[in-house]
Amino acid sequence: MKKQIVLLMTAGLTLSSCGIYTKYHPTTDVAEGIYGEEVNTDSQDPSLGTLPWRELFTDPTLQALIEKGLQNNTDLQSAGLRVKECEAAMLSAKLAYLPSFALTPQGTVSSFDKMKATQPYQLPVSASWEVDIFGRIRNAKRQAKAQLEQSRDYRQAVQTQLIAGIANTYYTLLMLDEQLHISQQTEQTWAESVRSTRALMQAGMANEAAVSQMEAAHSAVCASVLSLKEQINQVENSLSLLLAEVPHRIERPAPGTVELALQAPTLSVGVPMQMLANRPDVRAAERSLEMAFYGTNAARSSFYPSITLSGAAGWTNSAGSMIINPGKFVASAVGSLTQPLFAQGKLIAQYKIAKARQEEASLAFTQSLLNAGAEVNEALVADQNAQGKTERCASPVASVPTAYRSPARRQRPRTTTYLEVLTAQQSLLNAQLTQAANRLTQTQSLINLYSALGGGQEG
Repeated sequence: MKKQIVLLMTAGLTLSSCGIYTKYHPTTDVAEGIYGEEVNTDSQDPSLGTLPWRELFTDPTLQALIEKGLQNNTDLQSAGLRVKECEAAMLSAKLAYLPSFALTPQGTVSSFDKMKATQPYQLPVSASWEVDIFGRIRNAKRQAKAQLEQSRDYRQAVQTQLIAGIANTYYTLLMLDEQLHISQQTEQTWAESVRSTRALMQAGMANEAAVSQMEAAHSAVCASVLSLKEQINQVENSLSLLLAEVPHRIERPAPGTVELALQAPTLSVGVPMQMLANRPDVRAAERSLEMAFYGTNAARSSFYPSITLSGAAGWTNSAGSMIINPGKFVASAVGSLTQPLFAQGKLIAQYKIAKARQEEASLAFTQSLLNAGAEVNEALVADQNAQGKTERCASPVASVPTAYRSPARRQRPRTTTYLEVLTAQQSLLNAQLTQAANRLTQTQSLINLYSALGGGQEG
């Protein structure tokens, strides 16, 4: 008996060295310079990626839209169903450790040469239990757990993208509303300019060319108003799709009542590993590597014996050639060991396939790290540049003289020509439109950085 125990312990140590019992260890380091620049790790401020979305997006209208999207979006609902599927698979993997029971009643009626019919029956309950010595069930359970965590990470990734998409689309609508408001005011102003210039021409103080240029500028603004209305309709339809609703007008604040530039609290970006750990897509890629790792372990386990204990217990009235009534209780137990000897190369092929999939998952995980680093770097640079553009854009708007903002001739210097007034008004319009677009760019760069850092967590 002692020799058998020593033999089993030796076999266990040998098998553990073969890898069927090894556990996956998460990655704890990243490539040097993965973000393109050194990231400040001394800051004690909370990371932007861990900020709940309600604390970043404080606009009540936007919050209502995001909540509606989280409830109705079909992609997010599909991701939630995927989590439920993996939870059921995980439960099945856990229950695989328990024995299985089955009720298999049997009954026959037979007669020979018109003799009295015999009615033998059996009412057994059979049981079967696989002893997981070689880690097949254990690796299957770990693989199912990794798949469950991956589905949750995938759902979080979908939620992150959904929140960022709704926020970007919402602020795009606000920017287009502001540009439309500016263009409509300019349209009215230039319509008055056309009338004033035509009156000056009738008084002999302006020529036909001045009127033609004013009318052409006014027509261009009218066309831009129509174009902006079309863009607003398209963006509203895009937002309706994110909310899983039919196309409709999106209720939002009037132009000028909400600050277009998103204000964020003072936050740090975070250290590299924290940034990676917060990104759900990176976590999902590593879960795929973990699943492949345990798939390789399971393929190794297939080379070792499988031990199954089975038995049955119940009542029967069949005692060989005799029928006994009432029936008697009968029980049986069987232990079996199956050792693969020759499987036509299937086990070897399955192991090679599992090993190749593990290497593919490792490469995919490495690529996800590189993609994450590039995305964060681009978002950081875009956020920094957007702030500079917004600050510089305020200068052209303020530099346009007040006299050029009104079409009334009495407000213009007498030495000013119609061409100078037209040029100044066009410059003012372009500067105002650019200023609105730059504020949107600044807001979207912050939203994209928040998404790149894995933001979108519930508060």
